[in-house]
Amino acid sequence: MLINRLENYKKLESLRKSRLLVYVTGDRQGAETNIGADILPSFANHLDAIGDVEKISLYIYSNGGSTLVGWSLVNLIRNFCKDFEVIIPFKCQSTATLISLGTNRIIMTKQATLGPIDPSTNGLMNPQVNINGQQIRVPVSVEQVNGFIDMAKNDLGIKNANRLASVYLKLTEYIHPLSLGDVFKAKSQIKMLAEKMLKFHKIDDAHIPKVISFLCSESGSHDYTIYRKEAKEELGLNIEKPDDELYKVIKEIYQDIENELELRTPYNPNHILNAATTNPADYQLRRALIESTTGGCDVFVSEGQLGRVNLPNGQVGIQDNRVFEGWKHENNA
Repeated sequence: MLINRLENYKKLESLRKSRLLVYVTGDRQGAETNIGADILPSFANHLDAIGDVEKISLYIYSNGGSTLVGWSLVNLIRNFCKDFEVIIPFKCQSTATLISLGTNRIIMTKQATLGPIDPSTNGLMNPQVNINGQQIRVPVSVEQVNGFIDMAKNDLGIKNANRLASVYLKLTEYIHPLSLGDVFKAKSQIKMLAEKMLKFHKIDDAHIPKVISFLCSESGSHDYTIYRKEAKEELGLNIEKPDDELYKVIKEIYQDIENELELRTPYNPNHILNAATTNPADYQLRRALIESTTGGCDVFVSEGQLGRVNLPNGQVGIQDNRVFEGWKHENNA
C-alpha cells in the first residue's frame, strides 16, 4: 500500500530535489494493463496537488499503450514544471519509451530497458481470430506490415510496380484496406511525435534522426530491449546512472509495488476459488497505480465474483461476474 512507500517517495524527492509522480501499469499475466486516456484526469489531480514546481520526476514502469496519451501526458506534466525527468526501475517499453524521450534526462538502473516505439493499430476493421469460441480483433503491427513489404522487395526481389501491387492486394485479403491505411498513418504519426518529444530532451541534434529511425524501424522487433549503455553511447540519449543510495530507494519502491500488484504471480481464478470458503467468491485485482506524496493513490481495480458452474458438456467452468473495473482514489493510508 501507499503508506508503506511514502518514506521512500520522500527520500527520492530529497535525493532528486524534485516532486515525484509514480506510474505503474501492471504486466501480471492474465491481468495486464496499458497506458490509456483514462489516466489523464488522475494525473491532473495529482499535479494540481503538487502545483507549479521547478522539477518533477516521473517514476514509470510500463509495457506501453496509446502513443497519443503518452504525448498528452508529457505536455500535461511540463505545464507544471521547468525540469522534467523520468526514473526507470525496470521496464519502460513502447509508449513509455516515447514519454521518456520528452524528458530532460532519463535515470536508468542496470536492469532498466527502453524499447522500440513502432505502434500497433486497433480498429473496428482489424482482422479477427477465434479464441475459446469468441471472435477477437487483433492489433496490426506497423513493423509487421513493413516487414512483409520489405521481404517482398528485398528477399524476393520484387521491384516491378505491378507485381508489388499484387503483393499489396494479397495483404488486403487478410487485413482490411482501412486497417492498412491506419498502419501507414500511425507510422508517420509516431515519427512526428518522437521528433517533437526529442526537442524537450537534452540530446545533440545530430543524433535525433538516428534515434527516430532506430526506435521506429531499425531495431527489427518491437520486443527489442535497449539497456542504458546502448541508450547513452549508441543513441546519444541523456542517460544518468543512479548512485548506490538512489538505486537502493528505486529498487525498494519497485519491489514493494511488485508485491502489491503480484506482478510475478499469474492471475488464476482457480487459485482464488480454491482459497475461498464460499462459491461464488468475491475478488479484487489491483492492476495499475498512479501515486504521489501529496495526491495519494489512484489504483486501477477489477472487482467481482468468481463461481464454479456446471457446463452442458458435463465439465465445470468458471463464471466471472465483474461488477466494477476502473480507477479508484485512495488517500495516503
